[in-house]
Amino acid sequence: MHVNAHARTLRAAMAAALVLGTLAACSRENKNEAAGDVTPGAATPAPTTAAVSVADIDLGRRVSNARITDKTDDFKATDTVFASVRTTGTSTNSNLMARWTFEDGQVVEESNQAIAPTGEAYTEFHISKPGGLPKGKYKVEVFLDNKSAGTKEFEIK
Repeated sequence: MHVNAHARTLRAAMAAALVLGTLAACSRENKNEAAGDVTPGAATPAPTTAAVSVADIDLGRRVSNARITDKTDDFKATDTVFASVRTTGTSTNSNLMARWTFEDGQVVEESNQAIAPTGEAYTEFHISKPGGLPKGKYKVEVFLDNKSAGTKEFEIK
């Protein structure tokens, strides 16, 4: 009799495990249906708001509505060097920073601007010096939310 009792206990445990497994599977299906996912293995839907990203950086001597009107990477010492940063996407609170450096890596200037774009947008940065910028090679690096998003090199002749 002892063997039959053990076999019945084992069968009861297996049946309970089968029932619990079936209930767990049904529970997962119901959660997926509630989330709008009725296809097993379907990808999770993407968030409805797109993240903002830097699409392009242009340099020039003149700017209108934060857009460069005369793209160039060659400047005179007395020129104001403008950088126009084009962003795409949406953000309620992001930060753009432009870091201007001289050929040896020396930081000439850094400036920040808070942005909250809802699609394509342009942000302008610039450098100049009353007595003129020293001749040489320069670089502007743009950071979006403290991450490097692109660079442009230019020269003061």
